[in-house]
Amino acid sequence: MALHIGFPRALIYYTHFPFWQAYFNRLGIEIVTSPLTTKAILDDGAREAVADACIPIKLYHGHVLTLKDKVDAIFIPRMVRTNKRATFCPKFLGLPDMVRATLAHLPPIIDLQVDAGRGLWGLWPTCRGLAELLGCSLWRAWSAYREGRHHQHAYQKLLLAGYLPLQAMAKLRGEAVEAPAREPGALKLAVLGYPYQVYDQYISLDIIGKLKKMGVNVWTMEMVHPARLYRLSSRLPKRLFWHFSNLVLGATYHYLQQGNIDGIIHVTAFGCGPDAMVDKIMELDIRKLSRGQLPFMSVSIDEQTGDAGITTRLEAFVDMLHQRRGNR
Repeated sequence: MALHIGFPRALIYYTHFPFWQAYFNRLGIEIVTSPLTTKAILDDGAREAVADACIPIKLYHGHVLTLKDKVDAIFIPRMVRTNKRATFCPKFLGLPDMVRATLAHLPPIIDLQVDAGRGLWGLWPTCRGLAELLGCSLWRAWSAYREGRHHQHAYQKLLLAGYLPLQAMAKLRGEAVEAPAREPGALKLAVLGYPYQVYDQYISLDIIGKLKKMGVNVWTMEMVHPARLYRLSSRLPKRLFWHFSNLVLGATYHYLQQGNIDGIIHVTAFGCGPDAMVDKIMELDIRKLSRGQLPFMSVSIDEQTGDAGITTRLEAFVDMLHQRRGNR
């Protein structure tokens, strides 16, 4: 019988899941993901997590709880760096410890460290450690590692082509997915933020879906190559410490340079320290670099899941952009 390993559908799921799914599957291990976020999952996580945790961390705890009785182990890597430029938020680094200390009666947690900033081989040291832990040969681990890289590369190509993460993952599974389409002459909005906040349709209140229903063409951070994002983030006097923070700011500068975006929306999490700083830098730099001509709106998400207020704000923002277009 194949070993079943749980992978919570939160945090790194939207950026790294294709790699790990391909890696484990090549080793003959079945990956079990938690379901799409629901109110019950969020409520369970908020009840169990430490009070001062941000909503993505609370949500992660809820997703772990949905897996605890369904798998032989749960994969919670200790994310340090995926490149030499920046590290992850401290809550990522301490995530396995927080989960162990907070949630009872869990299956074993696989918490190997991911620190690709120490050498040239990326995730290979972590994959080698997993192979040793799981009793697999290094040859099988190397083959699985290469398979994971292939799937991750294919996934990133789909993101750059305009697919959203869940669409790209479905396409990798061989499902029929419509190619991204843009409405000619429609408003163009960049929706930026940490991927685990933007793409979780429940906690983001499906901002992207709402905008598309309003006839808006949406652009995101993942539609720009990460190398360009990091290159553009270097225009700061000093790069930020945090991986995703640098990417969000790089995406801000990219879309500012494009000159054909009608506005930028930042999806931020209430209680996230790095995000609060990123939000203010975005606001000030957009105002400065566009000479006050590019509209900017910040949308803060938390455990309050009523979407009437968000819908009203988005409608007002889009109406304002249409009026500005008509006045030009």
